[in-house]
Amino acid sequence: MDEKGDSFGQAAGERGGSEPGAGTEPSGEGGGQRVEGARVRDMPAPRRAAGLAARPMRWVFTWPYRVILAGVYRAGFRPWQLTLLALGTNVWVGALLLQGDRLVPGLLLIPAGLLDVLDGAVARLRGEASRFGAFLDAVLDRVSDVVLFGCLYWSLAGQGERLEAGLALATMVVSLAVSHIRAEAEAAGVSLSEGLFQRLERYVAMMIGLMIPGLLLPALAVLVLLGGITLLQRGWNAWTRIRTAGARSGRPPDGG
Repeated sequence: MDEKGDSFGQAAGERGGSEPGAGTEPSGEGGGQRVEGARVRDMPAPRRAAGLAARPMRWVFTWPYRVILAGVYRAGFRPWQLTLLALGTNVWVGALLLQGDRLVPGLLLIPAGLLDVLDGAVARLRGEASRFGAFLDAVLDRVSDVVLFGCLYWSLAGQGERLEAGLALATMVVSLAVSHIRAEAEAAGVSLSEGLFQRLERYVAMMIGLMIPGLLLPALAVLVLLGGITLLQRGWNAWTRIRTAGARSGRPPDGG
């Protein structure tokens, strides 16, 4: 879910560019600690994140998360397989949205979100965390965002629901901008993972909006409003930290 600072607290999501919220952690090739057993009690808890929903979701789903993670690990899934499954599920969601469905796409966002979280956890358990994995996961997260909100926009616009369509398009732009700010900040050597409304919160809001009749418009409005606040928060923090880093090094921030 930016980011994967958004997904129960996965510390990397945009990871390289998520919110967020899963994929692999950029800790160098072969990073992570391999776990030989797959007992539920040995599975790590979800990683901490700063999003609005991260703490309550982490508290409620710690043990279910461990059970699912142990099952996925025992089944022999590789991190890249989970990443591609997450993308495929989001593409499936987008195709159903284009057909005018709402309930089933909302339900499918549950496994899509879980896969989004589990790929990074499995990479760390297997000792396969890598910078390339983090890059691939971050890129495919952005592709998933475009597919999800782009298909929702197209569907709503085709039904003449212009306000909802506009909000869906705005949500897509905001989510991409939030991710891009993080990527640019990290390219400048500044860590940037905080944010009120990240990838996990977007998934939860979309699930509610799609599955409960009459709540899609309020859910999209919340996504745009709180996503916009997160965008401003990220932009301000990136600007101040880059300026501070430049002042300490005696070099002005790069204007290019």
